[in-house]
Amino acid sequence: MSVWIWLFILVVILQRIIELFIAKQNEIWMKGRGGVEKGEKHYKWFILLHCFFFLSMMTEVVVDGTSNMNFSYFWFSVFLLTQMCRIWCIQSLGRFWNTKVIILPGVALIRKGPYKYVKHPNYIIVAIELFVIPFMIGAQVTAVIFPILHIMLLRVRIPREEKALRNAAT
Repeated sequence: MSVWIWLFILVVILQRIIELFIAKQNEIWMKGRGGVEKGEKHYKWFILLHCFFFLSMMTEVVVDGTSNMNFSYFWFSVFLLTQMCRIWCIQSLGRFWNTKVIILPGVALIRKGPYKYVKHPNYIIVAIELFVIPFMIGAQVTAVIFPILHIMLLRVRIPREEKALRNAAT
């Protein structure tokens, strides 16, 4: 097994931890201004999905013993593109970006950056990442299962988020 695989996984995990820190700071800021969290009940399933995603990838790499990873400029480019788009989403929403559904009453829906073109670009990016990241390191089972699980969770989250956003606008 290559040390590069473990380094790559570690970098992605660290990125997610930093994003959770940013989300927590944004949550405190929004709730301090009257923000209300919606959909708390399904949030834990996203946390579990992402924890098991990393465990699944690492398990696959260990069980495989010899990585199926062959460096591909194409897939690495897709990964880098998703990271740039992820940062674009976070920057576009600014203090309103979060991993939770938090509504700040009286604030207009942000329609800049990727949100000008697509309603939920971050969810699309995450689905792509859940395929590309494990695929890059030879964890094909994880690459198939977790995007499907993510889409199943989004079938719950997106309608609740849309309803919360509609109710905040009225």
